[in-house]
Amino acid sequence: FPWYVLKKPAPWYFWYFVIVCNISVTQSAYKGMANLHIFEDWCGTSISQLQKNLHYPLYPHTRTTVKKLAVSPSWTNYGLRIFGYIHPYTDGDFLFAVASDDNSEFWLSEDENPDNLKLRAYVGKTGREWTAPGEYGKYASQISDLIPLQKNNKYFFELIHKQNDQGTDHVEVAIRSGFSIIDSKFISLYTSECVCVILGCGCRNVRVVLGLPLLDRARLQGVLPECIYNPSYIIKGYPLIRYQGLQFVYLTYVYPNDYTRLTHMESDNKCFYRGNPYYLERYGFSNYIQLDLRENEEIVIKYKGTVNNEKEKEIQDNVIQIEEVEDGGGEEDSWVNQGFSEEEDYDLLNRAVFDVEVKWSQTFQAKPLDLHALRSDWIDLKCNVSGNLLLEESEALSVVEAFMKKLNRKFPRQFSLERIVNIEKKPDYNRGSRYLLELDLQEASGRHLRLVQYIYVKRTEDRGFHKKQNAQDAELKLCNPYSFYWNPTATVHFIVPVKNQAHWVQKFISDMEEMYRTTGDQNFNVIITDYESTDMNIEQALQNSYLPRYQYLRLSGNFERSAGLQAGIDLISDDHSIVFLCDLHIHFPPGFIDTVRKHCVERHMAFAPIVMRLNCGATPLEPDGYWEVNGFGLLGIYKSDLDSIGGMNTKEFTDRWGGEDWELLDRIIQGGLEVERLYLRNFFHHFHSKRGMWNRQMLRNT
Repeated sequence: FPWYVLKKPAPWYFWYFVIVCNISVTQSAYKGMANLHIFEDWCGTSISQLQKNLHYPLYPHTRTTVKKLAVSPSWTNYGLRIFGYIHPYTDGDFLFAVASDDNSEFWLSEDENPDNLKLRAYVGKTGREWTAPGEYGKYASQISDLIPLQKNNKYFFELIHKQNDQGTDHVEVAIRSGFSIIDSKFISLYTSECVCVILGCGCRNVRVVLGLPLLDRARLQGVLPECIYNPSYIIKGYPLIRYQGLQFVYLTYVYPNDYTRLTHMESDNKCFYRGNPYYLERYGFSNYIQLDLRENEEIVIKYKGTVNNEKEKEIQDNVIQIEEVEDGGGEEDSWVNQGFSEEEDYDLLNRAVFDVEVKWSQTFQAKPLDLHALRSDWIDLKCNVSGNLLLEESEALSVVEAFMKKLNRKFPRQFSLERIVNIEKKPDYNRGSRYLLELDLQEASGRHLRLVQYIYVKRTEDRGFHKKQNAQDAELKLCNPYSFYWNPTATVHFIVPVKNQAHWVQKFISDMEEMYRTTGDQNFNVIITDYESTDMNIEQALQNSYLPRYQYLRLSGNFERSAGLQAGIDLISDDHSIVFLCDLHIHFPPGFIDTVRKHCVERHMAFAPIVMRLNCGATPLEPDGYWEVNGFGLLGIYKSDLDSIGGMNTKEFTDRWGGEDWELLDRIIQGGLEVERLYLRNFFHHFHSKRGMWNRQMLRNT
């Protein structure tokens, strides 16, 4: 593998050393061909977009060869690298030319060393440039300067090409002499495909421990009294029709703002601003906003509206009503109402026309607007950009203040609050609300500790926090929800069924290794159930990895996701450990293992984090996509709880997938468990097509 690729920005956050099994290219078997590496399922038109691909350049989807420097596969959304050696047919100065749709780059070394590569010719840099096949004169950049070459030497080259889903995909390199394409007589392979990739190799032997030391739960005994925890929304044993369980899953409120709202995507999905085009066009505001024109030319914006919570409640100062007030200047109103357009109908009016004076002195007043107050904790399947619900600051501070009073009553002057890391609220308007407190505390000795604990605030007779109870009210009734504790040392088993997804399997293993190196957390286990993959030796890859624990099971027959997951579940002997039903194409945030532990409570709660699906061409560093609000396939649950509801449905979901997650959700809800639902930052599902996956067969060209 070319050493020089390591000089480019690394596509992953790992250190690589590549050991190349170099085989002499003087062998006749390596003449007449060049190496071709293909990267599929990647949108975009520029080389820079290709270089953002997570698999580029070390893990192409396909490794093969070509017999000339020209490719036109009639395919979409891919990138490729063709590399090897050029053997000049004579001594002299050569001109090279490149043509492609879309962008391409032709690099040529001064000798056989890849370190000496230079960009010689290219089609575009921005992704908007392209040429027809054989069109070498469209851009000046397509033709190189004169390059002196010698017949008895060989010269390393690389041709990089990016194609989107439009146009006639092609790339070719020609010699100026008649612009003839360079064919097999003048090329040879760089190397065989024998490549060993070593991850880590001692380059990063300093482990970074994520987070502060955890305050032992035993020290917190007696701070709060115990109380019965039985939320009114638990429906154990309640008969459900198929897929009805989704109606009994509620969103969680968070503080502080975690900015999971995808504001950059709101042009495609307006979950917050359902605007009326007339008002947007005329005033620049949506139809939520009332422009109340006054004599002093000041605009006053009024707010009023409703929010649906099983019952409708009127919320003052939060939503906006529409109510136009005439200002006496009806010229522009009649113009719009009569349907005239200034450009098309100007000459059709048989009357004098005047330009409207711009009211530069006009202003407006508006009270602070919290559009989150319009949202409920129901899951809106039509809105996939909204993010987590936000908990009011006054409520969050009130709960923390009440807890710190209780803590200081038990440990006078021993703990002080440094900062609020995170607060999550699951409201129950009939009985009370559950909170997860994550606080950074400082002991009297100066040592920092992390407190992570669930507490319960009972609903008072006359009011609760859903009616904006604040710190000035009577002292809150805080307690520990009985038996509702998370286990910070529970083992988390990541179960992934696979078949013939070598490059994704390698990345998944690498991601798990990186999570281990970052956190030092050894209490997790990777379980891969393999349906007779033929594109890599997965068991060997696991053996060569730096994972603290792994299990491998080879299965036969067609790929079945439910059966593959259940086979992995059956390998787990500890019923009091956590099963995480996983997917192969996931990017995990560093603290993900701890996040799963915090939101799985044995006999009480499972965890279904909401993943962001990346669009084609998007990366974790430049995310663009939407929240997968209707998917529950990524699920954490204690094995004992999963066993109690019957495990995976392996009878009904055999040769198909899709729907098994909602069916499992039905049984979890019927089993009396809550399902915690949170949008997680930096939790991504990589874009991929179904091509070559699972049981799909290749249709050969005839």
